[in-house]
Amino acid sequence: MPVTPNYAFEKRQRELAKKKKLEEKKTRKRDAASSAPENTPAEPVGNDGVAPAATPEDAKGGPRVHRKRSP
Repeated sequence: MPVTPNYAFEKRQRELAKKKKLEEKKTRKRDAASSAPENTPAEPVGNDGVAPAATPEDAKGGPRVHRKRSP
């Protein structure tokens, strides 16, 4: 009698591998975030020490949204 594949076992192994890979990715992201410089200013500052003026996008409340025109 030929050996039949155990599909449930193979599926479980794939799920475990995927879960492990996801956990490693989360760990890498967490480590990268914790090693990032924490003393960066909230507002970007220009060469003269003054924050740049607000852009038109900031004044309108965000980026423009393009909508379809009705005929």
